[in-house]
Amino acid sequence: MDVKRQMRQHLRAKQGSTVSFILVADSIFKSMRTLPETCEAIASTTKKLQKTAIVAEYLKSCTPDEAAVSAVFLSGRPFPAWEEATLQVGGALLWRVVEELSGKNEAALTAAYRKHGDLGSVAGELLPERSGQGVNVLEVSRAFRQISAARGPAEKTVLVCDVLQRATPLEAKYIVKIMTGDLRIGLKESLVEEAIAKAYGGTLAEVQRANMLLGDIGETLRLAVEGKLSEAKMRMFHPLGFMLASPIESAEEGLSYFVEAAVEDKYDGVRAQAHVSDGEVRFFSRTRDEITESFPELPDTLAGLPQDAVLDGEIVAWEYPPNPARAREVVDKTFSEAGEEKAARLGRARPFSVLQQRLGRKKVSGKMFREVPVAYLVFDVLYTGGDLLIDRPLRERARILDALVLAERKVIHHRGTGSHRKTKELQGTLGFGSEAETTVPNIIRAPVFRAVSPEELEELFAAAQARGNEGLMIKDLASTYSPGKRGKSWLKMKRELATLDVVVTAVEYGHGKRIGVLSDYTFAVWDTNKDRLVNIGKAYSGLTDVEIAEMTKWFLEHTLEDQGFRRTVEPKIVLEVAFNNMMQSERHDSGYALRFPRIVRLRPDKTADEADTIEQAREIYEKQNK
Repeated sequence: MDVKRQMRQHLRAKQGSTVSFILVADSIFKSMRTLPETCEAIASTTKKLQKTAIVAEYLKSCTPDEAAVSAVFLSGRPFPAWEEATLQVGGALLWRVVEELSGKNEAALTAAYRKHGDLGSVAGELLPERSGQGVNVLEVSRAFRQISAARGPAEKTVLVCDVLQRATPLEAKYIVKIMTGDLRIGLKESLVEEAIAKAYGGTLAEVQRANMLLGDIGETLRLAVEGKLSEAKMRMFHPLGFMLASPIESAEEGLSYFVEAAVEDKYDGVRAQAHVSDGEVRFFSRTRDEITESFPELPDTLAGLPQDAVLDGEIVAWEYPPNPARAREVVDKTFSEAGEEKAARLGRARPFSVLQQRLGRKKVSGKMFREVPVAYLVFDVLYTGGDLLIDRPLRERARILDALVLAERKVIHHRGTGSHRKTKELQGTLGFGSEAETTVPNIIRAPVFRAVSPEELEELFAAAQARGNEGLMIKDLASTYSPGKRGKSWLKMKRELATLDVVVTAVEYGHGKRIGVLSDYTFAVWDTNKDRLVNIGKAYSGLTDVEIAEMTKWFLEHTLEDQGFRRTVEPKIVLEVAFNNMMQSERHDSGYALRFPRIVRLRPDKTADEADTIEQAREIYEKQNK
């Protein structure tokens, strides 16, 4: 290794150098010889400081190009976060490749998977070691680019086979882990950021801010090497992390953490970040996936903003009011102090089950536009006019957002003449008027209320649910915006729609700390005649580790069919599950699916015969859609 050789030469040339120091240096560099060996060293310790030190030493031993690629890989990604490139290589393809290259049968792979819980470790154990193997990080990066560009599973399979054949078993282990996004060595991107600061100088805050703005930890590393972290600029169309809220149990708790609160309805839709720049508009979900294609009527409305902006809000299926002119009177005013009448005149959100019809569609028909119109309820602004606003208090961001939305209203009549051809084609079909004053905008500033007592908060909660929303968001007016973090500055107050008593019909092995235990439960209710169980959902949260261990033993002893990762089991275990919403779905044979199901408790006091029926599920569904 060049760095190792240079260090030896430096030490030999320097008077007073000691053999012991050379041996220590040799030991460090030997353990850092390759990225996979570094990953093994990281996985072998639970101490964060040691993990950070190992990463920092490895990065310093690399060239800047190698270090930049390695930083991305150590963050668990094949490509920088901002890039749209994906490998599009599924687990089934990788499974077939590992099976072919290893020469092992399905049973051997299944046994190895149960032992390790991830396909990368299976590859590391089963792939043969041959002379001449070995690939470096730059070769792997090039291979990933080729796989991403390849079309069709056949071409991708050839390329995956090639890189895994050239790699040692240990290298193959981590190549597969990175491909599956399942690095699992106890290393978060935040520790890689710490390692960059440790290796190259600059404060951790400077590294974190540059990485957040760029969405590229490799590029952040290059800036750190050059001492230019402060020069990082906001990269538009790279979603920032979303600030998250903590649940509360009561109205009293909702006013216990801060003095001044802004209160908003909690909408049951899709959280979305909108990026607007030079007439281009793109929407990103909380998972940072682009979802613009599912809602092509929204971009044109924002395309006329007078300056670049990043907005935070919720896309919901929306029931527009019968009188657009009256609704516009409400929209065209600030919502620093909203009233119930103002909120009611805007329209109301429809259930998530309605919005679901729009999700994942690459083409939205005119019929779908008419039957499932949507609105973007904006409640925060993170960036505008060249300024990042996340360090400013919410009250200031709210004023900026009010001004921005009001400015946007002045150009709203351009919605049908923008660059988004699909919206223009459908303008007549959707029945939108050509004049601004007769059109109800589909970008709406979310109404904001005030509450100073638990009683007022309860009233707002009841009103929000009456409008068909989940509950309330309670926000500290003095709070900054913390991307990707959950704290007590934003609170959510909601109550489950209902609970059902269900019967477990199938179980699956878990992941991470739940390797080796059956923790994912598929459950069912009875059909109309109570002679057949029909699946209605799947849950994996709510039980304690002790309960999961006990249930694993029971399920292993009462398996009807062992399918490898999954087992069908005797339908005798009853659970009580809670959920936020119910939707019609072809995924389960009941025709319904539960949204955010959670196991409330085991019901050993009930037999399977006493579980709920499809009629009870249907009543809940109909009630929520009234």
